[in-house]
Parts: sequence; C-alpha cells; structure tokens
Amino acid sequence: MRRIAVSVLGLVVVVGLAACREETSAVGRTAVAAMSGPDGDAMGEVVFTQGPNGVLISAEVSGLAPGPHGFHIHGVGACTPDFSAAGGHFDPDDEGHGFMHGESWHPGDLPNIHASDDGIARADYFADRVSLAAEADGSLFDADGSAIIIHAKPDSYGAEPGAGDRVACGVIERS
Repeated sequence: MRRIAVSVLGLVVVVGLAACREETSAVGRTAVAAMSGPDGDAMGEVVFTQGPNGVLISAEVSGLAPGPHGFHIHGVGACTPDFSAAGGHFDPDDEGHGFMHGESWHPGDLPNIHASDDGIARADYFADRVSLAAEADGSLFDADGSAIIIHAKPDSYGAEPGAGDRVACGVIERS
C-alpha cells in the first residue's frame, strides 16, 4: 500500500512540474514587428520579449514627425492593403479605452511614443496583460494575430483614442 501511495505521489509531483514548465515555457520567447510606412518604406522594428509577468516591448522607429505619437497593439495581424486591416486596438476582454478612463483599459493601449527632432523614437514599455504564449490569456497569437500601429498624433488616454491617422504598421511575428 505504501509503494502505491509513494508512486501516486511521485506521479502527482512529475505532472505538477511538467505543468509548471509548460506554463513558464513562453518566458524568453521573442516576436518582432517590422514597421513600415504607408508607402512601404522600412521604419524600424518593435521587439516583444516574454517575461514571467508580461511582455517587454522595445521600439526603435525612424521617419516619424517629431513629438508624441499614439502607440498601440491592434487586434488583427495585417497591415495591407492599408493599415485599417489591423482592426481596432487589441481588446480580448472588451475593456474600455484609455488609461485615464474607467476602471480598466484594454491591453492594446500603450503609452505614447515620442520621436526626437530627427524623427527617431526609442521606447521600452512593459505590458502585463499580453502574452506571446499561444494559448495564454491575452495571447498576441490568437486566430487572426496582432499588429502594432503608430499614429500621427498622441493618444488622449481618454475614452476616445483620437490619435489620428495610422503612420506606421508592423505585423507581430514570432522570431
């Protein structure tokens, strides 16, 4: 009887460790979005790195007008035929828009990105409600994928986005 109990306990431990490994196996995974403008010219890239508590988003983009720009994850992994193919902001839980609005905002909302006088923007943001794991809540790799969009104007952070035209787009792809 003792051998059966020890064997069952051992099996439970092995299954539990496998589940933990599977749960954290996305840590360290990366994805990249090659950014391009409406004319198709390359504008840089945005790199996504899965951590244990969310995703680090690192951007280096050129060719922007100086100043702040809305910077969002969008719900469809497509940029063509025009940037509207990327759909609205990534919002798997049907949250409201804007950091300064309501109790919560959708995971696609990110802080504005700021371009210097030479049109180059570099930024690091941490998003704790998105994931690079295919089956995780907030996965950027759902059935239709995801994209990242840079807008002409800054996001209002309020209930209405108001960030203007889409000036750069990149489909988020595993790297």
